[in-house]
Amino acid sequence: MDFVSIRVITDDIDRLVDFYERATGVRAERITEDFAELRTASATLAIGSTRTVPLFAPGSARPGDNHSVILEFLVDDVDSVHRNLTGFVTDFVNEPTTMPWGNRSLLFRDPDGNLVNFFAPATPAAVEKFARPR
Repeated sequence: MDFVSIRVITDDIDRLVDFYERATGVRAERITEDFAELRTASATLAIGSTRTVPLFAPGSARPGDNHSVILEFLVDDVDSVHRNLTGFVTDFVNEPTTMPWGNRSLLFRDPDGNLVNFFAPATPAAVEKFARPR
C-alpha cells in the first residue's frame, strides 16, 4: 500500500488553490471546476469543492472544520520560506521553531483554517531521516 494524497474540501476552491499554489510554488492541475491537484515528488494535495462531497456520501465532509490534521511540506529552508510568506499568510501559528524531534518548523493556517507545517530537518538524525537524492 502507498499513501499518495490527502484531500481538503472547501467552499471556495479557487481561493484555496490559489493559496496553495502561492505558498508552495507548485502549480495545480485543475481536473474539473470542482477538483484540483498539487503534485509533489512524494504526495499529492487534492482540493475538492463541497459540490464533490455528495459523490462520496452527503454530509460526510465539512469545509473549514478541521481540528486534528496538519498538512506538512518538506522545504529546504524554513526561515527563507517564512520571509517569503510574510505579508501573504495572515495567520502564523508559530514563527520558525526547532522542535524537540529535530525539525525546524513553521506552522500557519490556510484560508479555511487548516493547519499547515512547512518544515526542514535541523539535526543530523532528522537530516538523515529525510535525506533526498539530489
